[in-house]
Amino acid sequence: MDKLINNVIQWADDKGILEKSTPLHQHVKTQEEVNELLEAIVNSDREETIDAIGDIIVTLIIQAELNGLSVKDCLQSAYDVIKGRQGSMVNGLFVKDS
Repeated sequence: MDKLINNVIQWADDKGILEKSTPLHQHVKTQEEVNELLEAIVNSDREETIDAIGDIIVTLIIQAELNGLSVKDCLQSAYDVIKGRQGSMVNGLFVKDS
């Protein structure tokens, strides 16, 4: 996973994304990919779902890099918050307790 993350960061650097993009522009790109994932899910298109999830991960790795963050640290932070979270499933969604 570390090698893949580093490859994505190198690719983004090679393409000038890290130099010329902004966190806001990268957010727009992530949102485009999230919309593509929604379409793939609605259409039950497994290959497009795989592609969209991968693209979302790529955009998030770049977003972390643009913000001077490590995507692994961001994931660890999120996990640290959710690991003890209590809640229940409501209509297919996990709803956390207040």
